[in-house]
Amino acid sequence: MLIETKGLTKRFGGLVAVNDVEIGIEKGKITAIIGPNGAGKSTLFNLISGYHPSSEGSITFKGEDITKKRSFNIAKLGIARTFQTTNLFETATVMDNVIVGHRLRTKSNVFDAVFRTPRLRREEQASRAKAAEVLEFVGLEHEAHRLVQDISQEAKKRVAFALALATDPEIVFLDEPAAGINPDETENLAALIRKMIDRGLTVCLIEHKMQMIMGLADHIVVLNYGKKIAEGTPEEIQTNEEVIEAYLGGGDKHAEAE
Repeated sequence: MLIETKGLTKRFGGLVAVNDVEIGIEKGKITAIIGPNGAGKSTLFNLISGYHPSSEGSITFKGEDITKKRSFNIAKLGIARTFQTTNLFETATVMDNVIVGHRLRTKSNVFDAVFRTPRLRREEQASRAKAAEVLEFVGLEHEAHRLVQDISQEAKKRVAFALALATDPEIVFLDEPAAGINPDETENLAALIRKMIDRGLTVCLIEHKMQMIMGLADHIVVLNYGKKIAEGTPEEIQTNEEVIEAYLGGGDKHAEAE
């Protein structure tokens, strides 16, 4: 397993958003985290990526305990993520947005910036080259010099993918990548996710579009009210009575803690 959690728990006051969750994310596979609103899915992502500290439990990446590490250091280890809403610089170009991702791998400091040192110039060139590479990978090389505010919602999703890929990750966490786009665009993003796997990456995603998940995921983990209630292949999940009850029995009445 590339990532494993054991007894992972997160409390916000009296609310237990993630409750004793144990999951394993296999290298080179697509793992989906599903569940009704309020299930704790995004909170789980926030714990693994270091945006929230856990209340209890542990997280390991390639056998290394990363439970207490901060998000910046976790990203440097090779764990990237996108968010439910695309956090992009709307008034900057697509290229400049993606360049920011590769800055994680550079070492230039204020001194380098003030004096325009050779190291700064080398790293700027490397960041631009990486941005061009990942924009081509996600099919946006023709949009590189447009402002983000002027491109489509589906293209913004691809920019978010490119930004994550520019960090040179081993695993990418995608939080509702197909939210707000139409069925054709959803299938195109699914094809891009498969392309990421073919490239040797590992993907874990949250998604509410079940048709997409059932056709894409190798392994599915189901959360409800912060607890893991099932896991297995898409075929196993589709026939699991507890999962059916969670989706059809009013699980979405719980306030989203995500």
